[in-house]
Order: sequence, then structure tokens, then C-alpha cells
Amino acid sequence: MLVHTALDRAEQVIRHWVANDCPVVVHVDAKVARKKNDAFRAALSDLPTVLFSRRHRCEWGTWGIVAASQSAAELMLDKFPKVRHVYLASGSCLPLRPVKELRSYLDARPRTDFIESATIADVSWTVGGLDEERFTLRFPFAWKRHRILFDGYVRLQRRLKVRRKIPDGIVPHIGSQWWCLTRQTLSTILQDPGRANYDRYFRRVWIPDESYFQSLVRLYSANIESRSLTLSKFDFQGKPHIFYDDHLQLLRRSDCFVARKIWPHADRLYETFLNDAASAMKGAEPNPGKIDRIFSKAVERRTRGRPGLHMQSRLPHEGWENGFTAAPYSVFEGFSELFEDFEEWLARMVGGNVHGHLFAPERVEFEGRQATFAGALSDSPQLRDYNGRMFLTGLIWNTRGERQSFQFGPRDSQYITWDMAKDPNAQISVISGAWAVPLYQSNRNFAEIRAEAARLQKIESDHLALLRSKQAKAKVRIWTMADFIESPMENLQAIIDEITAKAPQRLIEAPRMVNLDGFPQFLQNLKNQGMHPYLMGDFPNGSEDRNKPQSRRKPYVVR
Repeated sequence: MLVHTALDRAEQVIRHWVANDCPVVVHVDAKVARKKNDAFRAALSDLPTVLFSRRHRCEWGTWGIVAASQSAAELMLDKFPKVRHVYLASGSCLPLRPVKELRSYLDARPRTDFIESATIADVSWTVGGLDEERFTLRFPFAWKRHRILFDGYVRLQRRLKVRRKIPDGIVPHIGSQWWCLTRQTLSTILQDPGRANYDRYFRRVWIPDESYFQSLVRLYSANIESRSLTLSKFDFQGKPHIFYDDHLQLLRRSDCFVARKIWPHADRLYETFLNDAASAMKGAEPNPGKIDRIFSKAVERRTRGRPGLHMQSRLPHEGWENGFTAAPYSVFEGFSELFEDFEEWLARMVGGNVHGHLFAPERVEFEGRQATFAGALSDSPQLRDYNGRMFLTGLIWNTRGERQSFQFGPRDSQYITWDMAKDPNAQISVISGAWAVPLYQSNRNFAEIRAEAARLQKIESDHLALLRSKQAKAKVRIWTMADFIESPMENLQAIIDEITAKAPQRLIEAPRMVNLDGFPQFLQNLKNQGMHPYLMGDFPNGSEDRNKPQSRRKPYVVR
């Protein structure tokens, strides 16, 4: 057992092994203070089958862990000649099944070595960018303690095209550090005449505890099962998962004999699994694969998160989010300008929350013009524009399960336009040129109207270009104002059908359209002043009857 921390828990597990007729050799990391080590040894002095091996300084990724395993294994083989299998464990390992069951399992396989051993080409879980190079470069510096020196020396060797010679007969293999080897195989490795050469080579391999025994066992073992009897799981960064009290049922389902890493304060786990009377003899084959699905979901949740919910680890990185928003929503552009009381009508038709212009420059127009909305979102335009993206994603997240609809236009803050265009959850319906209706109805000087019309048309033109982009993923419908008013009921029905796809309903009422008498002349006046209002489409001039049947034009639709 390799021990470096939580010595009280290590003592508890050691006594459990000894109570089940298993001798234990303990290696205490040389970094542990002498006073703590002496107290630990004194606490176990009443157990004659517990021995302590020579201490080495153990640091992650360095040779010290292999040296500690060698020293402890040599002492085990020397002092306990009846031992047939040697099981390497750590101080944070915890037996999950009765030790008698493990002994019976090994008795049925007296010549089998259990050690994960695979070539670099056959594994996909190495993390850190060093696969084959861990065997062909030298690593004299500790990765955790001297990271700058570590990285600099790796770059230097690459530049100089350094390539170490692998000892003859060795095919590098890697695998879990936690093995269970037969006396015959382990003694052959430790007593090999060429051991000094092998040790010299692996001393400068990166993370040798995952390759030394895993490679040498291939020279001597006649029967290898390439798996560990110890349950150990690692996250996407290569860090081990820690098991807590609420993992009790998960650990039981694995049917594994031993698990690591156990949180030192997981009192429930230690009390449950160190009580043999509470564990039934299963006789089942260890199968950590039964819980792999749960760990895969945990990794996915940690790396991708929930759709539309941004978390600290991903927020600074563009494109790392799992979807921009959490639920579908609808954006209406030009509708509230063309129809009277459009928000109230839409709320009756589709339900959910129907907002005004959420990105209006004066204030955030929440439903009912509330000062605050779900999640304490404020109607302050300054707070909204501090991070418009997070304002929208927060609104959709806080109200998920209820459809959100809001108005948008060229007068509004445009920070969010590209994000909406790329969002598959967005349903965007546009009546281009409808922003001219409020200008037509305003009592402003015509010179001011002309300048404002030119500004708004430029903004909407750029916005429509984004919606028509190849990268746009939103569901987009675009009509010119002239096209839309030719058959408003049909066009509104298409939008409502898309929103209420699961329960479509036939429109029995239409919103009241604003009075457009004189609007064609208004557009002509803009033309006469040198501003060409092309986004309204082929609008009939003042001499035409707007109710006269005309050819119907289909909207621009992006699916």
C-alpha cells in the first residue's frame, strides 16, 4: 500500500486487510513528516503481518512511485513466502467486496496477472499531448513542480530531434498503475539481470508508474488479463474522480473488488464497505463498464453543460457553450409597427410571454411593461447592454418551459443580431421596411424623417444580410411590407402554425392593421428627396386600390 495522506483512513483499511489474513507492506511517502510517520507506525505496531518498506519521495509523473512499488514488492516477496498474488493499492483505496471473495477469485486464477497493459496506438485516454514521446524523450523535471523547465526541455529535445533508444525487447505499454501480479511474474521482473538497464531507461520516462510494470510484464507473463481489479475513473483532464458518500450505490453496482480515490471524510463508505457482514458474497465478475454510462454523462455535463446555461469553465471561450439558448423563442420584426395591439393578439393566439421591444433604446419592454422580470432581470437598458448576449440567454433560461416572444427592429440595440441568426432555437419573422410606418405617422420635419429613414434602412439591410447568411441557423421568414399586406392572414397563419406545431389552431381573428392611407405617397416623397426606400418592396402607389386582388408573392423562407 502506497500511503502519503489521510493516514488514519489508511490504518483503518490496513486493519481490514489483516483481519482477513492478508499481509500488508506499507510505503509511506518520504514527504510525510517524520513525526507523523512514527505515530503511524506505532499505531500499527500490534500487527505482526504489517511491515514498512524503505521510503522514497513520490511525486506525480516521476520515478519515485515506481521505486516505492519495487521496494514494497521486494519486501513482500521476501518476508511472506506463501503469498501468491501481490495487490498494489493506495492509501485512498477501499475494498468494496468481502476480502474472502477476492481471495476466492484469485484462487480460481492462480497463474493470471491482472494489469492494464496496452500499446499507445490502442488507447485514447492519454491526456497531455505526449503519447509516443513519453518513451523517446527524457523527462528529468517534475511536471507539477517545475512546469516551465519541463515544457522548455521538451521543446529543446524536439528542436534537436532527440530520440532515446528503447531497450531491446521492450515494447512500450501503458495502463493503470494499480495491478495484481503473481509472485512468479513479479519476482521475475524484480530479479531480471537486465533490471538496472530497464530502471535506467524508465527513470526518465514520463509517468513511469503507468508504463514500467505494464511494459515488463509482457516479457514474462504467460497469462495476462489486461485490466485492473481496482475501480478508478478519470475525467476529461486526466484527473481521477473522487468518490463520496452519495456514490455508495454506484460503487456497489460496479462489482469491483477495490475502488479509488475515496474521499477521506466519506464516513458512510468506510463504515459500509469495511463491514464484511454488510456485504453479501456476489460471485459476480468485476464490471466497471456497468457504470461507464453514468461517468460519460458526468463528463458531458462538465464539458458541455446544459443547453443555454453558461458556466465559469466555458464562458470566456467563444463556441464552447452547449447551445446559445435553452429553449425555442420567437422574434417578430415589423409586426407591432404594422398591426395595432399586436402583442395582446399574439398572446391570445400562442400563449406564453409576449414582450415588446426587449432591446429598445429607452427601456426593456417586458410583458406588461414590468420593471423586473424572471430572474430579477431589470428593464434598465444600461444593464441590458452591458452584456446583451447574457441578457437574452438569461431570459430564455429563467423562463424555459414557457414560450417567449418579443419584438425587434432597426431602432433596437443591435448587439444581439448575429447571435440570434446563429441560434437554432430562434424563430425570426421579418416584415422588412415596416419601421417606416411610425415615421409616416410621426409629426416631425421631413428632413429629419428622411435622415432617420436612411439610417434605419441601412441597419435593417445589414441585419437581413446576417439572417440570409450561410452560417445562420435560425428559422427565418422574411417578407417585404408590400408582399405581407397582400395576404396577411395566410402569412400570420404560417407563423402561428410553426409556433404551435404540436397543437395547431386556425386563426379566427386577425390583428387590426394600421391605417396606411397616404403611405405610398410618403414613400414617393422619400424618393423625391433622394432616399430610395427599397426594403418595403413593390408598394402600390396612391392611385391603386390597396384592396384590389393582386398576384401573391411567397416570403423568403430559410428552413
